[in-house]
Amino acid sequence: MTAPSDPQEGLDMPEKRASGHPHPFRVIVGPLIAAFVGVYSEAAMNIALPDLMTVFSVSAAVVQWLTTGYLLAVGILLPLFGVLVRWLTTRQLLVLAAVCFLAGAVLSGAAVSFPMLAAGRIVQGMATGILLPLIFNTAIAVYPVRRRGTAIGMIGLVVMFAPAISPVIAGLILQSATWNWIFWLMIPVLVVALVVSMRWLENVRPITRPRVDVASIVMSTLGFGGVVLGLGLGGDNGWVDPVVLGSLIVGVLGVAGFSRRQLRLAEPMLDVRPFRHRNFLLSSLIIVGNNAMLMCAIFLIPMYLQNARSVAVVATGLLMLPGGALNGVFSAASGRVADVASPRVMVRCGLAIAIMASLLLMTTGEARPLWWIVLGHCLLMVGISLANAPTQTLGLNALPLDLASDGSTILSTLAQIGGAVGTALGASLLSAGERATAAGGTAAVAAGVGWGFAFSLGMACAGLVCSLLISRREPLSDAR
Repeated sequence: MTAPSDPQEGLDMPEKRASGHPHPFRVIVGPLIAAFVGVYSEAAMNIALPDLMTVFSVSAAVVQWLTTGYLLAVGILLPLFGVLVRWLTTRQLLVLAAVCFLAGAVLSGAAVSFPMLAAGRIVQGMATGILLPLIFNTAIAVYPVRRRGTAIGMIGLVVMFAPAISPVIAGLILQSATWNWIFWLMIPVLVVALVVSMRWLENVRPITRPRVDVASIVMSTLGFGGVVLGLGLGGDNGWVDPVVLGSLIVGVLGVAGFSRRQLRLAEPMLDVRPFRHRNFLLSSLIIVGNNAMLMCAIFLIPMYLQNARSVAVVATGLLMLPGGALNGVFSAASGRVADVASPRVMVRCGLAIAIMASLLLMTTGEARPLWWIVLGHCLLMVGISLANAPTQTLGLNALPLDLASDGSTILSTLAQIGGAVGTALGASLLSAGERATAAGGTAAVAAGVGWGFAFSLGMACAGLVCSLLISRREPLSDAR
């Protein structure tokens, strides 16, 4: 590695001491606000898709590219963060992400054609691909290990609460204004995040500017992009579609080649050695399942309420509000509690609750009262949020300090892949359930939703098994 080209560069970087940074929350509050907008935008568009199909005269398969393109950009940029964080300061990365997101919001809000809107969404996805690992990377740098659960809990409040609350906000916007305001209202919040970051955000990592390995970038782009693209298209096109199969095959081969190459490089773009640590590997699998359950629920519940029960858009958002609120509260609280209690026990309790919630949601049908699905949604959000922050804490605490940054990037990447898996399989199972129901109509939709939540049940059960295998081993990074 080369030394920083500017001898003054990084002088405001906090020292790596046991007490951490004296004001860690102040350092991360700007990125937290920006990340909220980024994650919110992932789910906010889902509720507007029917309107956009009419406005731009496009089919359901075409309009899904607003989500698929966004996730594709996120999936490609996330693994590249390992290079960006070594070449640009923390502030420079935040400014780059904020400017990209602002440009994407303006482009999307002013869109007069579907390609223009899709381009804006892709630019926003690129920004989110920088923001998500940036917030984890910064929090790990400024919080001591003993308070890492608190830090991750606050991030969870943003990352888990934003997609849960987005149907309410988007529904209110669509009722009182046009879809364009979903994007226009992001701009002032992003400006606030940029101003706060310029005031308090510090450069928390040294700049080393290592050699950029072009082959790794190509493999990463093909690998992670292919996986996300295949998952995004699989829900609509079917899993035997040649494009879907081709994308998944290219993606798997690309990820395998990328991982193998990183192990051989003296300065890997993204160090994959964290997977050698048992607790990190198991935690990664749980994170994938948690985010798959979250995004599956965000996709299925509006479909059930609007198509099986004829609930209005705004009412749909309001019925999902209690679950979203509980998600935020428990995401923040679980991280703080994990600093003083056993995170392994919290993860197991959360996944057990998610299992009960999935069983409730599987049996909703079209005749249950609406409070039944609200109760199931609330329990599922509590279970996921109760497990998520402690799982990330367990995984990151299993790593030595020099692998913590790469570990956080890996978890952010896998969380996005999990979300793509949940949305894609939720859509596929919904369609399969509808086709398998002879009655048709609302009964078919209700049956399909039940099939979709069977997937959530499977994810929760698999996560619980993984949590039982997590060991009591002391974290390797306590020296910090």
